[in-house]
Amino acid sequence: MSTLTELLAEHTRCSGDAVEYLQRVVAEWQLLADMSFADFLLWVPLPLSEVPTPLEAATAAEWLCVAQARPTTAPTAHPEDVVGARVATQENPQLRRAVIERRICREEDPRWHLEVPVRRETIPVRRGNAVLAVLSRDTNLAMPRVPSPLEISYLGSASDLCQMITDGTFPPPASIAGADSSPRAGDGLIRLDAHGHVAYASPNALSAYHRMGHASDLVGLSLADATRALVRDPFDAAEVVDRIESALDGRHSLRMEVRARGAVMLVRALPLRPRGTAAGAIVLVRDITDLRRRDQALLSKDATIREIHHRVKNNLQTVAALLRLQARRTAIPEARRALAESVRRVNSIALVHESLSGSVSELVDFDELVDTVLPAIGDGATAESRAKVRRDGSFGTLHAALATPLVLVLTELVHNALAHAFAPGTTGEVCVLATRSAAGLDVVVADDGKGMPPGFDPEQSDGLGLQIVRTLLGSELDSSLLVRPRVGGGTEAVISLPLRGR
Repeated sequence: MSTLTELLAEHTRCSGDAVEYLQRVVAEWQLLADMSFADFLLWVPLPLSEVPTPLEAATAAEWLCVAQARPTTAPTAHPEDVVGARVATQENPQLRRAVIERRICREEDPRWHLEVPVRRETIPVRRGNAVLAVLSRDTNLAMPRVPSPLEISYLGSASDLCQMITDGTFPPPASIAGADSSPRAGDGLIRLDAHGHVAYASPNALSAYHRMGHASDLVGLSLADATRALVRDPFDAAEVVDRIESALDGRHSLRMEVRARGAVMLVRALPLRPRGTAAGAIVLVRDITDLRRRDQALLSKDATIREIHHRVKNNLQTVAALLRLQARRTAIPEARRALAESVRRVNSIALVHESLSGSVSELVDFDELVDTVLPAIGDGATAESRAKVRRDGSFGTLHAALATPLVLVLTELVHNALAHAFAPGTTGEVCVLATRSAAGLDVVVADDGKGMPPGFDPEQSDGLGLQIVRTLLGSELDSSLLVRPRVGGGTEAVISLPLRGR
């Protein structure tokens, strides 16, 4: 299904500001659909110019549906997707009428749609002096509803907000909308009169206030005073009261979190000013106590994991220091060289844990890790070969389960290249080339040295470095090693690491 922006770009000449305004309407309208117990469709005349005029809508032969919202509180009137559908003006004259008369237009008699009786209302979407589009509020009448205080409050609040859309005073500016994470009507709704007293509180809203410590009913009370008495933090109490009073004065504000007696509530206050007349406000309340507790538990778990990685890194560095100390006290050159290689391997693993200790996930920025490891390997070999080591391409982000064996493999391959590809005192270069795709990661360690000796078989080599590489590739990385002559001279080791499914 095409998005609102795509449809407007393809079929209209709307300005960026007009598109952004319609996006804000769509961001808020799930609340309207739930409180109206109705579907909402957004229609634009074809063609729609940058600054629409009533004459343009009056002469439009067709209307295009560019967005659709279904209620979560009632059966839908449109089980099929309507987005992208066109309707002739003769089939729905209410659309043209809403633009010309600039008011909400209601059909006298319901119409039948897919054997379902539907009552339709059209609401002009006004921005400044221009009507950008028309909202169609379609109610499924197949299931009669028994009027209740909740339904009456919902419908009254929805009607006020729809009138504010026609007035051009709703939705609020994008900087304070917060609709993407705002409480919904079903989370908890409180209707305030013009004086700030509670006219109606839904059962979920009452439950939220009971959890904050309010034991009695809210109807008839000043919501600002009742909330101030529950919130212990004086700054938070003053802030939430200011949000409620701002809504009563007709000003929009951001949602905020309120904490009281161990409970956490998400609160958003919306002014109700149809035709510029103060009609009170609605306050949406969502209990997010359990959600915040889970967030806190996750943060604690993440901190514990990071601390574990930090301690493992410290322990590995201690082991490396002990091995380095032992190497200095060893007179046998072969033993000293073996201990130095062990130090290098342990340090490579320590670097992986150091990277993980600073992350909240088990993911490693492998490019940064390789750029730390490779210079250290090159510095250890420059006294003999003076070869340089560099990286081309990007490894991207890898899981720790892949990063640890892969960094060891690269360490061994680069060290082998520096140790065997260049004669003492010669210059050269070892390049680690990474090519990543959706399916896998291809890594090539190439040098421009003297090449492989005659009769050399990597599969039969008994060198410890290649044995480590083959073992890690087969058991940890589900890959294999290909060593071959490099075009132009030298040697290259190729690894194809599958990533799909990992």
